Amino acid sequence: MSENMQSWLFLGLILAVALLGKNRSLIIATVAVMVLKLIPYTYDNWFPEIQAKGINWGVTIISIAILIPIATGKIGFNDLFSAFKTPAGWVAILAGIAVAILSKYGVDQLAAVPQVTVMLVLGTIIGVVAFKGVAAGPVIASGMTYLIISIFNLHF
Repeated sequence: MSENMQSWLFLGLILAVALLGKNRSLIIATVAVMVLKLIPYTYDNWFPEIQAKGINWGVTIISIAILIPIATGKIGFNDLFSAFKTPAGWVAILAGIAVAILSKYGVDQLAAVPQVTVMLVLGTIIGVVAFKGVAAGPVIASGMTYLIISIFNLHF
């Protein structure tokens, strides 16, 4: 079976799972990739650009969504200062630091071991569809993979 046919089959399978799981985000993402795949020259021009910068675009959109409550006044300095007075606030700060560090190693892991990407995609799909999760952390998941692989000295 050709690579092109395999990619269509794989995308179709992901779409079917997304439809069965009623996951709108994954449905939209899969259909968008399938539509892009139909457009001439996308494979050589747009796909590398989206793959290289898509995560940064996604982080930017998520950051905008996170900043909206500040812009609307729903979160202010009082909320910030009071969060420092709670254990949950400190846990959130430490979790943010840990995620940033794991993401750094995750990006390196994705570049160094492309096989990880396939398993991360599968794990993300299972998490989204079967457990009603959110596909927001492939880079973090890759960082966690890097950490576990390093601790247990595992290899692909």
